Amino acid sequence: MTTNDAASATQRVEFDQLSAPVADGSDVNLDMILDVPVTLAMEVGRTRISIRNLLQLNQGSVVELDRSAGEPLDVFVNGTLVAHGEVVVINERFGIRLTDVISPAERVRKLR
Repeated sequence: MTTNDAASATQRVEFDQLSAPVADGSDVNLDMILDVPVTLAMEVGRTRISIRNLLQLNQGSVVELDRSAGEPLDVFVNGTLVAHGEVVVINERFGIRLTDVISPAERVRKLR
């Protein structure tokens, strides 16, 4: 098959238009993505240390974070900040109570 034959044998594929969130609050059909798994992570705090200090860490070492005790945790979905919350214990398991949720419009703005 020559290059011209291959080019004439190809067909143009058309995809349905996907709807995006609308800022005016109108309903958007999200059924297509409701079962897509995402990663939810809570961050207590962060710090920067040298590799030398990292290699010296062992059991019992204490690492100071950039947050004060009692400060809200950050809640991330796939690396995007979506809320703040506080740690709770439910049936001997840790959980988080959301205290502040970032608005959908603000989350979309941060994605751009």
